[in-house]
Amino acid sequence: MTHLTLRVFALLLLTLVAFAGNSVLTRAALVDPANGATSFAAVRLLSGALMLGLIGGFARHSVTPRLRDLPAVLALFLYVLGFSLAYRAMSAATGALILFAFVQITMLAVALLRGVRLSGFGWLGLALALGGLVWLLSPGLSSPPLTAALLMSGAGVAWGAYSILGQGGGDPVGRSIRNFIGAVPLALVLLLVVPVSLTASGWALSVASGALASALGYVLWYRVLPLIPVPLAASAQLSVPVITALGGALLLSEPISLQLVGACALVLTGIALSARK
Repeated sequence: MTHLTLRVFALLLLTLVAFAGNSVLTRAALVDPANGATSFAAVRLLSGALMLGLIGGFARHSVTPRLRDLPAVLALFLYVLGFSLAYRAMSAATGALILFAFVQITMLAVALLRGVRLSGFGWLGLALALGGLVWLLSPGLSSPPLTAALLMSGAGVAWGAYSILGQGGGDPVGRSIRNFIGAVPLALVLLLVVPVSLTASGWALSVASGALASALGYVLWYRVLPLIPVPLAASAQLSVPVITALGGALLLSEPISLQLVGACALVLTGIALSARK
């Protein structure tokens, strides 16, 4: 490997760890009933906006939200809120798998509505992914509560919509900055409507999730994307639920069940097949 290749690989790995870190940090905070899910979501958005605002100021990006940013701002807010509420009652790994699957299903559904045609591998992949989700969510000792699963599914749809809205030309880092800053009023309303409930560790974890795993994670992702092939960018994201499962097991002592392993294998294989041209 050249020096550049090692550097790019390190940036890519750090980005994927940051994405997985959001699930681990959120679950670590919300496993404690003293920490409120809405408070965590609001502080995550506010700390992310502050970090991105500072980055935008130094890098001379436009930080003032525009009217056309409103759909993405709402999608970002709904994703963060649903994500936090869901992690009240499911493991980090299960949440990451459901989220990731519904992000891809949402983006694939929109592509189909826009006239994109799937190959045989694509339809097979979609069937495998849906089968994995059905297995994961089927009643049993390892399946998550239905309400939490629906909340995380909704978060995945919102993040898929956010990703679609962010496609196209322009400055992706600048859009991220404006979207987070645009979500600040919604986060403040959330703090006013629901009493703030966070322990000292809850504050630390929510700030880490917003300022580090979210804000810096997104900036790193947009930094590394132009440096790697598109197929690698797509396949690398398949590792996020796996990294999350390892992080949950090592840091939160979460068990890795046979049901989760099997569902993870089906979903990720399915998504990989669906991504084939």
